[in-house]
Amino acid sequence: MAAKRAITDTLALAASGGGSIPQLGFGVYKSPQNLTVASCQRALDVGYRHIDTAQFYGNEAEVGDAVREYTTKTSQERLTRSDIFLTTKILEAGGSVDKSYAKCVESVRKLNPETGEDGGYVDLFLIHTSNVPVEQRKEMWQALERLHEDGKAKAIGVSNFGIKHIEELKGFAKVWPPHVNQIELHPWHQQKEIVKYCEDNNILVQAYCPIARNKKADDETVLKIAEAHGATPNQVLIRWSLQKGWIPLPKSDDPERIRVNADVFGFDLSQDDMSALDALDQGKAGALVKTVEN
Repeated sequence: MAAKRAITDTLALAASGGGSIPQLGFGVYKSPQNLTVASCQRALDVGYRHIDTAQFYGNEAEVGDAVREYTTKTSQERLTRSDIFLTTKILEAGGSVDKSYAKCVESVRKLNPETGEDGGYVDLFLIHTSNVPVEQRKEMWQALERLHEDGKAKAIGVSNFGIKHIEELKGFAKVWPPHVNQIELHPWHQQKEIVKYCEDNNILVQAYCPIARNKKADDETVLKIAEAHGATPNQVLIRWSLQKGWIPLPKSDDPERIRVNADVFGFDLSQDDMSALDALDQGKAGALVKTVEN
């Protein structure tokens, strides 16, 4: 029997000096600006305490507005900013460490609109992609290190980085290992080599596309497991990711789906269930977005 789990579960950010991260996160990739505030507030209503955005998504300001509005509600159970874990990502280097740092500070400002020009922080800041020259990866990492040192990012990490890119950081990093690596993960694309590397090096693994963008909802294996547990296919996929010890980031702008995707704590997947889902791996052929380069 798997250990009892709850939406309040967190994982230790061991390398960052004692912080923690809510294990279930809410993604806002492609959430249009006119829906992002409502979607984030709905996510907070149903228990999410972790929201993942990025400069590339174009909705950092809306996420910040959602959190500001939510934390100023009149309620006996009102949340504070410190109750909500915010992640964002830098996509492109600015041309110097100072310029990349300034781009990151602007993201921090957008996500903390109540604090003015110089205040606020993000809980986790990532480099969004490895698909840039090494000089730009170095520049962005050094900007994130400065952000971390200044208290504007409690933890820093990477996204879409393979083993060679994380090892490369050793040549210039003051902060190593990165606290997190966010990669595409679902049963059809399990990226086992980079996952094992991260686990061996105390790097937490975040799973984007954990429900495979709803493209596998009719998979026979998933449907059979879902029926056995009285769950939806997406609930099964999110639960699989949680039981792997990863940090899944399901995304939706539909209020009911946001609720259902968070309601994954009333059942346990058995070892047979987990094994059946593990057997769906298609390697690179299963990727929807990106296979990292190891």
